[in-house]
Amino acid sequence: MRIVFYGMNAGSFVPGFADLLDSPHDIAALPDTLGTPADQAAFAAADAIIGVAFRPDLARPINLRLFQVPGAGYDLVDLAALPPAAALCNVFEHEHAIAEYVMTALLLRTVEIPRADADLRQGRWTFWAGVADAAHGELRGRTIGLLGYGHIGKEVAARARAFGMKIHVCNRSAIEMTGVDAAWGLDGLDAFMGSADFIVSSLPMLPDTAGLVGAAALAAMRPDGVLLNVGRGGVVDESALYAALKDRRIGGAVIDTWYRYPAKAGDTAQPATLPFHELDNIVMTPHMSGWSRGTIARRQATMAANINRLARGEALLNLVKPGVK
Repeated sequence: MRIVFYGMNAGSFVPGFADLLDSPHDIAALPDTLGTPADQAAFAAADAIIGVAFRPDLARPINLRLFQVPGAGYDLVDLAALPPAAALCNVFEHEHAIAEYVMTALLLRTVEIPRADADLRQGRWTFWAGVADAAHGELRGRTIGLLGYGHIGKEVAARARAFGMKIHVCNRSAIEMTGVDAAWGLDGLDAFMGSADFIVSSLPMLPDTAGLVGAAALAAMRPDGVLLNVGRGGVVDESALYAALKDRRIGGAVIDTWYRYPAKAGDTAQPATLPFHELDNIVMTPHMSGWSRGTIARRQATMAANINRLARGEALLNLVKPGVK
């Protein structure tokens, strides 16, 4: 088969991919912009494409049997533009890394090791044991609110539970309550937002989640509550979040998924239209929470397994849309 890795993100999975295949296939890595006739011809000839986006203006791969997204989100794939015979699959495996990121962010905020280190280098014993008003916080007994209870939410819950935290959940569909202390549907969003010390959004970007966390939801948060977004930037309304932080109506935010992204690797760009970088009550990271060496290896193995299944005519993993013959 002809296998195309389309774009920078997909290209990360090329090294070693062939070694995971049961039989040899033609593999090509193409840039995000198909700027040459050769690139367009390779794309159009593909039996399987691995990439984050598919648009009507791309060369049409008439023999395409599989479009494999190298991540969970497929909001950049125009389903109507895909050839009818092409199946669409996604892949997860990032939830472990994201859960570790969330717990790292919570621990750094609560235990404050960076501040203790910086102060002690200046001779200041800020958190010295024995001084009553110098004690740092702890996670045990605090409440974490999980907005979304899929792969990511469940992994965060498992780790938070190990720290002795209470687990609150707000989800689009009904959930199994084992290990959950309280749960709401999206119609109870405001009550959920006010119920926890930390709110972690891992929701995908869908018509019913775009801008879901707006001014009302943020106003419902506790004054010292902290919002973490590891799902999609657009789930949290940009203007409402900026205003809540700027006016210090919430305790802070840790934001990993954004509103604007660089056009290509190596470009510099602010991640939003508003100056979040000027605020001192937000931690900003560049959509890195799920991008670990473990994630890459696990996703690579899962996508290679799908290529092997496609070659053998077997059922595909993580099927989003079947191909129509």
